[in-house]
Amino acid sequence: MTVERSLYEDPSFYDRITSPPGGSLDFYLSVARASAGAVLELACGTGRLTIPVAQALAQDATRSVCGLDLAPAMLDAARRKADDAGVDVELIQGDMRSFALGRRFGTIFIAFNSLLHLTTNDALRECLTCVREHLAPGGAFAFDIFNPSIQSIARTPGERTTQTRLPDPELGEIHVETTMDYDAATQVNHAAWHLSAPGRPNYLTIPLHLRCIFPQELPMLLEANGLRLETRYGDFGGEPFASESPRQVCVARCA
Repeated sequence: MTVERSLYEDPSFYDRITSPPGGSLDFYLSVARASAGAVLELACGTGRLTIPVAQALAQDATRSVCGLDLAPAMLDAARRKADDAGVDVELIQGDMRSFALGRRFGTIFIAFNSLLHLTTNDALRECLTCVREHLAPGGAFAFDIFNPSIQSIARTPGERTTQTRLPDPELGEIHVETTMDYDAATQVNHAAWHLSAPGRPNYLTIPLHLRCIFPQELPMLLEANGLRLETRYGDFGGEPFASESPRQVCVARCA
């Protein structure tokens, strides 16, 4: 029997099946260092960026770091990591569409496609309004989202491709396959990860619903919500953005 579960209910599995892209920490840390004041990560997950950013800025008493996430289990894992690292990080349960923290931040960032969980224009507007209201004057809003691939979103619904294979002490090996079903009307890709193991075919399905934001659309979405796209790279190494770029790595500021 196949069970369906959110990716964010199991932090240890989340950390095993996903890994931060190379250069991502250096990029977000460089953005934070270029601005004064506090730092806020939205959709901070298990703290894979929040905690090392806080460690790097710990010598400056003015550089507090805060992480906000909707999933209690992810925040619990982040708190354990922060305790293990001996670093002071404020971790708050909240929705990036409707948070009100009563203070402003020199840097706000949303990493690893998390912005794309906001699948409607209304949800994006709510989030970007909160970001704008929490940015200090001159502050930076940084994020990365994938650059939509027509080849990927045009895949036949139900067609499976191998995402990864993970060794597992209990199951032997977990085979992770992906399916995609792109809805052109909403620009939402209804993807799923299908997990199998020896003797347990298709034992778990993890749905992932992510919006596609196309390159020419992105600046207009930001401008419509009071933000201005300042810089866009094609990846975390500062490569110029181009058609074949895997990501849109961006820095914006209040218009």
